[in-house]
Amino acid sequence: QLLEAKASLSLAQTRHALQLQQAKTQMSNMVPKKQFEQLQNSLREEQCKAQQLQENLHQQAEQTCRQLVRTQEEHERLLQAAVEQTEGLEHNLRSAEAVLAERAAQLKDTQVQLSRNKLLIKDLREENRGFAVALQAAELKQKSTEEKNQLLEEQASALKQLIGKITPASLS
Repeated sequence: QLLEAKASLSLAQTRHALQLQQAKTQMSNMVPKKQFEQLQNSLREEQCKAQQLQENLHQQAEQTCRQLVRTQEEHERLLQAAVEQTEGLEHNLRSAEAVLAERAAQLKDTQVQLSRNKLLIKDLREENRGFAVALQAAELKQKSTEEKNQLLEEQASALKQLIGKITPASLS
């Protein structure tokens, strides 16, 4: 719009200059007064139009400048908001990375503890096998002892019966 207004102003000024030149030429040729007055009026009108166009152009330039300033301020505000949001996101990311690193360290410690526990369980199983073998041997020994005990009891009972039979016969 500014360029159009400038072009219109330039065209109007050129027309005025041309009309002024024509008026001078006509005056030098003794232009009739009525026509001279008409040209003067036309020139004044064109000058008024040119001044009006220039004022409009100036107003449009000021308005465009104000709009550009408002747009730039809005862009700066949006940029600042985006920068703040980015900083917030970076802070959140760093916090999340720290939590993840801590969690990874905990998981590593847990894995080490699990490995130790597996070794302990393996040792306990081997120890339990040894105890199971020892228990089996003890059970076999107990069974053998019980069998010997049973045999001894049977022998003691047979001896009692024998003594019971021998004692009355020897007393008589």
